[in-house]
Amino acid sequence: MSLAAPLRAGAAELSVELSDGQAQQLLDYLGLLGKWGKVYNLTAVRDEQEMLTHHLLDSLAVIGPLLRETARRPARLLDVGSGAGLPGVVIAVCCPDIRVDCLDAVAKKAAFVQQAAVTLRLPNLRGVHGRIEKVEDAYDVVSSRAFASLQDFVEGSRQALAPAGIWLAMKGKRPDDELAALRRDVTVFHVEQLRVPGLEAERCIVWMRKAAAGG
Repeated sequence: MSLAAPLRAGAAELSVELSDGQAQQLLDYLGLLGKWGKVYNLTAVRDEQEMLTHHLLDSLAVIGPLLRETARRPARLLDVGSGAGLPGVVIAVCCPDIRVDCLDAVAKKAAFVQQAAVTLRLPNLRGVHGRIEKVEDAYDVVSSRAFASLQDFVEGSRQALAPAGIWLAMKGKRPDDELAALRRDVTVFHVEQLRVPGLEAERCIVWMRKAAAGG
């Protein structure tokens, strides 16, 4: 079964405009995931239709909110614990003005993202092997998808966030316990509910920034 039509339909439902080239890149990325998934243990999801909803459309759901928060300006984004490149690869495909570094502590997963960057011809995408605590560059956006608790995520990546940068944490249901555990030097400025086409599970983005000095 072709996934092109359901991908287009899902993207339209999310108000994400995909060019023909971008749609093909996303489908090619799904093909790479299927090809290398078992060898590299990239994802537990094997069914193509499930991969479309759980991976591609789930990641596409952040595109509109991300473009809004970056005011559509060129930006640098670090995707922490990126694994197979979710949502980092999808962001790189849909947002060519955003330079995306997909960071993972597992070398073969970072190598897969690097291979995807070459295969999909994405000059704004890079796979990086390493630990977040060692990152010294400053990014406008630091993202994660089910990577760790909010507190562990912001503490581990604090030095990688530019002074005016924002954290984008993809979560399932609203993580009230994790929100309550955050230190006062982190400001949560929006918890945004998402609806992913074809996915019944709850999804949200927790948007955070460093609290103003003395705030």
